Amino acid sequence: MDVIEVLPRLHMFRFRIGQAYLWRDGGELTLVDAGSAGEGAAVAEAIRDLGHRPEDIRRIVLTHWHPDHAGAAGEVAALSGAEVLAHRADAPVVRGEVPGPPPVLLDWERPLYEHALTVPLAPPTRVDRELEDGDVLGFGGGARVVGAPGHTDGSIALHLPEHGVLFTGDTVAHVEQLMLGVFNVDRKQALDSYARLAALGADTACFGHGDPLTGGAARALRIGRARGRSLRPYPPPALLPSAGARIGVSPPEPPPPG
Repeated sequence: MDVIEVLPRLHMFRFRIGQAYLWRDGGELTLVDAGSAGEGAAVAEAIRDLGHRPEDIRRIVLTHWHPDHAGAAGEVAALSGAEVLAHRADAPVVRGEVPGPPPVLLDWERPLYEHALTVPLAPPTRVDRELEDGDVLGFGGGARVVGAPGHTDGSIALHLPEHGVLFTGDTVAHVEQLMLGVFNVDRKQALDSYARLAALGADTACFGHGDPLTGGAARALRIGRARGRSLRPYPPPALLPSAGARIGVSPPEPPPPG
């Protein structure tokens, strides 16, 4: 796991697939997503290396139920005593009460999805607080929950207006370019959610996959939104598995302008 400083009070934890973010308010920590099952010990070690204790984690906020985001939430909660928060629509999946609905895959997403299935299944995890669009959480000067359905029914983003920071979850990806995240249950709804996030005016954007943007994020998101209006997307080459996991497909040609 790589630990990368995004801002003086914000670090990114990059896993084999996906990433999580650690926000610091003095000695109080908030973890946005938690990585895959089995990553809890690595997260705890990284927090110690940053000069904190796992017990300093006050809350774990899940942007959605997918196992590369929620898989280690129970492990980290057990190590830290933190509360686990998820949107009302995704909470039953996180708790293991119902299965998560499968995505509606575009043709080019299918080989990527097979690669993503190498992430361990997420064990059932308690959810201490169910979130709704518009809730304000006690970190980052008031973190606003922004409903962003489409990737999953209960996908959320977190907006910190005081700091100009936006956590997009998987509604937006940044892999060579800004683009709509893959594996959506409702692509049209996900595009609408992308547009909502682009309108928030954030300066820094942190994604579930890909490098954060630490300046001019609002403009970049608006440009990405304009690019994403077509329902005929194409993946940048970096979205395809590496040569070591070659799958024998190439991205289709990009859609024509307009």
